[in-house]
Amino acid sequence: MLVSGYHLGIEDQGIYLPAIKKLLQPSLYPHDSQFFLPQATATLFPQLIAGSVRWTGSSLELTVFLWQVLAVFLMLVGCFRLSSKVFASPQARWAAVLAVAIMLTLPAASTALFLVDPYLHPRNLAAPALLFMLVDVIERRWLLALMWVVVAAALHVQMAFYGVLLAVVLLLPEQWLVLGKKNEPQMTVPLLLMLPLRSLFEPGTPAWREAARTREFHYLTQWPWYGWAGAILPLVALLWFSRIARRDQLTQLQKLSSRLALFGFAVLAASVLITLPSRWERLTPYQPMRAFHLLYIVFVLIAGGVLGEFVLRHSIWRWLAVFLPLSATMFCAQRLAFPGSSHLEWPDSAVQNPWLRAFAWSKANTPVVAYFALEPRYLEEPGEDTYGFRAFAERSMMADYRKDSGVALLFPAIAEDWQRELHARDGWHDFQLADFQRLHRDFGVDWVLLEPGHAAAGLDCRFQDQGVRVCHIP
Repeated sequence: MLVSGYHLGIEDQGIYLPAIKKLLQPSLYPHDSQFFLPQATATLFPQLIAGSVRWTGSSLELTVFLWQVLAVFLMLVGCFRLSSKVFASPQARWAAVLAVAIMLTLPAASTALFLVDPYLHPRNLAAPALLFMLVDVIERRWLLALMWVVVAAALHVQMAFYGVLLAVVLLLPEQWLVLGKKNEPQMTVPLLLMLPLRSLFEPGTPAWREAARTREFHYLTQWPWYGWAGAILPLVALLWFSRIARRDQLTQLQKLSSRLALFGFAVLAASVLITLPSRWERLTPYQPMRAFHLLYIVFVLIAGGVLGEFVLRHSIWRWLAVFLPLSATMFCAQRLAFPGSSHLEWPDSAVQNPWLRAFAWSKANTPVVAYFALEPRYLEEPGEDTYGFRAFAERSMMADYRKDSGVALLFPAIAEDWQRELHARDGWHDFQLADFQRLHRDFGVDWVLLEPGHAAAGLDCRFQDQGVRVCHIP
């Protein structure tokens, strides 16, 4: 965590923290809970965290931080257990674990996922459960494997589904694979058949399609070149690791590397199949490329183990020469990603970010029923660092462009509301008093939070910090 950092209320926590807070105080978010509850209630994660707060009597901030520490610890335990099944030497096992520990915030190609998010997310707890499941599958302990799948599914059903698919690929009999001239298993990509489920293949509404377009990473044709490199190069490396393992008769390494590559190629083929035909666009929310999240975790583990086994060995200078620059690189990348916040945000520490101070003022000085309007892309504002307004202000707000669109994409029934609230603020940067009063008249909005540089003529602005203002609509 010293390398990867820790943050509260950023990115998807802008969805999950409000759900947790609403469980703890049901009167919160009277105007906009439809934009976060459907996604949050699809997992037991909010109930787990809210229950922990009630049971311990600790603050929510401290509880979330401790769960993140536990999630990282369990991830490394799972990596050590899996590496112990793949590698015999201690240096390979520990290099595998250390590689994952340093690379926690490595992006998995262009899927918008890290190995472990620098904030508490259901994925952070589901991933260790799936690593434990893979170990039990290798050991043929089926009941324990099933238990870990159930745990993972309760936290993140999509991850559990892809974890089960990977386990199935690991269990495929050798004779089911295509054989080469020397009767050695070769990598093939199975053709994934799609059932013609009418409701899924029907075109989405215009509102749904607009929400879908906010998720460029769902569409492989819109991936940058380095995203494609991030998808293909690990698979090529896994095939290379498999050849090395076959040469040195490292059976478990050979099997895991080859099967993981097979899994990756199959996922890539399925993603292309879903992404390219426009009539199958309704399947894009299932995001098959997100199976690369688990693939990347195991790939980094294998790569670290191979490095420890064949390169680092017992030389402390080689270990330092590899892992110190890697740690510095990952640390600097996180500092560049969150320039307006502390690297490690300790629970209940002083707030430095002016946006967070504005959110805190809104929480302390506006009624619970207050309804806010913000710039729809406020999460992309310089220095905002993707902190969710709802997560900190504990107040309702009109739908945003970046996060609420993802919920609308998964739950099309709210897509029309999302689109209507989004376009009601078209031309936001030129809004005058009459425009804000229109929002009050049409939606009941009575407060606005303005980004630096936005004129506030006629508004009753009661908070200002480095250009970020909180204003009441007269």
